[in-house]
Amino acid sequence: MDKLRILTGNANPELAYKICEYLGIKLARARVNQFSDGEIQVSIDESVRGMDTFVVQSTCPPVNHNLMELLIMVDALKRASAGRITVVMPYYGYARQDRKVIPRTSISARLVANLVTVAGASRILAMDLHAGQIQGFFDIPVDHLYALPVQFDYIKKIKGDIVVVSPDAGGVERARELGKRINATIAIIDKRREKANESKVMHVIGDVKGRTAILIDDMIDTGGTIVQAAQALIDNGAKMVYACCSHAVLSGKAIERINDSPLKELIATNTIPLSEEGRRSKKIKVLDVSPILGEAIKRIHSDASVSSLFI
Repeated sequence: MDKLRILTGNANPELAYKICEYLGIKLARARVNQFSDGEIQVSIDESVRGMDTFVVQSTCPPVNHNLMELLIMVDALKRASAGRITVVMPYYGYARQDRKVIPRTSISARLVANLVTVAGASRILAMDLHAGQIQGFFDIPVDHLYALPVQFDYIKKIKGDIVVVSPDAGGVERARELGKRINATIAIIDKRREKANESKVMHVIGDVKGRTAILIDDMIDTGGTIVQAAQALIDNGAKMVYACCSHAVLSGKAIERINDSPLKELIATNTIPLSEEGRRSKKIKVLDVSPILGEAIKRIHSDASVSSLFI
C-alpha cells in the first residue's frame, strides 16, 4: 500500500483514524484551517504525486462548511498531481432533496454531485444514500456501501419476537432486507408530513402487538418522526421499541426527544460524530463502520470487487 494515502477534513477525523488503523497505515499529513473571515485554507503537507488518495469527509453539520472543506481538499489534491482522488462520504448531505416534490425547488443532491465532480473527484465512496438513484447523478464511478452487516450483528442479539418497522413507505425495502436477515416480519408506519422536519404519525400497518419492534431508517434528523413512530407502536401494543439508523444527524432537540421517548435504544453508526450530549445519552448506541469503509478502500486500491462485501 505504498501508493495509498488517506486524508481527512474536520467533519469526522475520528472515523478517518479508525479507517487508517484498520488498514495499518498512517493518516496523510494535511492542514485544514480558516482565515479570520471564515475562508477555508487547505495545505497538503506531504507529496501525493501519483498517489491513490482517499478523502474521508462526511457532509454533516455544519453541512455547508464541511462540504466546502471537502471541495477545497479535492482541489488541492488535484493541483498536487494526485493520481486518483476518491471522495469517501460516509454521510452524503443534501441527499433528501433528490427530486422536485413541489414546483420551483432545487435538486440539491444533484448539485452536490456536480460540485464534487467538477472539483476533481475521480470516484465516490458513500454509505446508505438516502435514495439509491443519487448514484445516477454522478458521471464518475460510485461505490455504495451499506451499514447493514454491522447493524445485523448487533440486532441479532436482541431477544424476543421481533417485527421490523419502516417509519414510512419509502423505507420498506430497507425494512424488508433486515427482516429477511433476522427472519422477522415487517410493518409500516403511515404518516402525513405537514411541513419540513415535522410529521404526524397516523397508524400502524401490520401486527406489532406483544412484539419487540425495531424501527429502521437511513437517517434521523430532528427525531420527530422516529419518536412519534415509537409512541404509535407502543399505543398499538408493541412490548418494546428500538430504533436503528445509519446516520445520526440529531439536530435541534433530537437527543432530548430521544431521551424522553419510549424508545429502549437508538442504534446508530459513527458516519457522523455524536455531540457531547449524544455521547452522554444512555439511550444511544454507536456502531463502528470503519472496518466496512476500510475494506472497501483496500479493495478499490487493489482493483478488487467491492460488491462482494455484501453478498
